[in-house]
Amino acid sequence: MNVKLLDLQAQYLPLRGEIQKVIGQVCDEQALILGPHVEKFEKNLAAYCGTKHAIGVSSGTDALLCTLMAMGVGAGDEVIVPAFTFFATAGCVARLGAKPVFADIEPDTFNLDPLKIEKHITTKTKVIMPVHLFGQCANMEAINEVAAEHKLKVVEDAAQAIGAQRHGKAACAMSNAGCLSFYPTKNLGAFGDGGAICCDDDNLAAICRKMRVHGSGHTYYHEMIGGMFRLAAIQAAVLDVKLKYLSGWHEGRRKNAAIYQGILAGSRVQAPVIAPGNYSVYNQYVVRVKNRDDVKKKLADRGIGSAIYYPLSLHQQPCFAYLGGKAGDFPESELACTEVLALPIYPELPEEQVRYVATSLREIAG
Repeated sequence: MNVKLLDLQAQYLPLRGEIQKVIGQVCDEQALILGPHVEKFEKNLAAYCGTKHAIGVSSGTDALLCTLMAMGVGAGDEVIVPAFTFFATAGCVARLGAKPVFADIEPDTFNLDPLKIEKHITTKTKVIMPVHLFGQCANMEAINEVAAEHKLKVVEDAAQAIGAQRHGKAACAMSNAGCLSFYPTKNLGAFGDGGAICCDDDNLAAICRKMRVHGSGHTYYHEMIGGMFRLAAIQAAVLDVKLKYLSGWHEGRRKNAAIYQGILAGSRVQAPVIAPGNYSVYNQYVVRVKNRDDVKKKLADRGIGSAIYYPLSLHQQPCFAYLGGKAGDFPESELACTEVLALPIYPELPEEQVRYVATSLREIAG
């Protein structure tokens, strides 16, 4: 049996007519950058995320970058980020001349450990940026408590977690701002790159809207130095079609996750641990297993796709060598990098294939 890690066609084909119709409308109208399609999507997205504002931007990376710029992060500032996450979380900090300060993760959820934050706070710390990794919210109550005590801002990197919830509160609605990615592999994927910034702060939203057009908002009078972070109308139109189906897709992922959990229970495979009060949307279904590389190869021999997110802790990335990080600094992050393995989880995945993957993994892992 051949099981793909992800099959984007399986999602697209049932929606092809609806998607092609709105793309045709954008083409006919020739309102290609921002405009009414973006505004409509922003309104619906804000309602979905439970925030007052949603600002469409060009990618999830640019959402992080634009938000930090709008908050005035720059040279000499420090931003605390998890050591185990996608590169953009820390890369955006460094691009602004600020210092990414790494903190270790919880071994069960892979999210930033609130108990490991305070020791990294200095007089230069400006923002804490937790990541809702793999579709599960971080412990935002504890993180916000630390931030409030030290008068710091909090930005949720929710690139993998649109629709995720913690105690009934949605990702992006539990801090000063939340950032989303609409890369095609995300639960809500565009036809290319796209992202959004969600917040309740009127002033921050206004600044971000100007920041995404070189700090001018199309007036040619530049109040600030921004970037070119605009969301294309075609992307917004496609995303607005898909948004209507997103909650159902989440439930499809959760159904597949439940099958995995049942079959893997009692095995040597550590299935994902979902913290109490969390509603995970499983952007990735990531297990922990010993001899990970060997297991991955044996799964491939059986026709099963899998992936490693992530093979190297950020403090060990060559580009961050100047920060002086070394092996042993963040043991939980470093251990995770040797054990994590993502399995197919997309909502259209047939149950027969989910069961085949799970039983194969259980046999291989012993």
